[in-house]
Amino acid sequence: MDAEREVLDVLARNAREDIDDIAAQTGLDADAVAEAIAALEADHVVHGYQAVVDWDRVDEGKIRAVVEINVELDRETGYDQVADRIAKFPAVDALHLVSGDYDFAVEVLGETMQDVSRFISEQVAPMPEVTQTVTHYIMETYKDGGVRFEDGDDDDRLSISP
Repeated sequence: MDAEREVLDVLARNAREDIDDIAAQTGLDADAVAEAIAALEADHVVHGYQAVVDWDRVDEGKIRAVVEINVELDRETGYDQVADRIAKFPAVDALHLVSGDYDFAVEVLGETMQDVSRFISEQVAPMPEVTQTVTHYIMETYKDGGVRFEDGDDDDRLSISP
């Protein structure tokens, strides 16, 4: 698993690295890297490869929200069953069972705030196990997927005004 872990570390930083570059960074040969990637995909450790998008820089960006969801479970229903139903919605970008004041943290993407609100009020809130939802709209993203979003202005000097 050490070779696979080294490959995972490189892929997590940049999934577009080619096999030869990963081999150079890990000290493995290209065949070992290819085998590690194939094994990680077959074992469902790696589920896919995605671009990290700064939606604020797209003309018609997406509205992103984090939704706290509380649930009340019965004898027949567990967290996994509720999560499975929520995860099936295309608007759900990420879903986490969390500790603390609420049960699930859900990242939702929509075209407008109304789309997100309608999705929560019409699809999620009516679920029998859901007792409460709290929606937080993301106003600005500074870092996502381990990638820091910067404005392109690298000048750290303090401005001086007369």
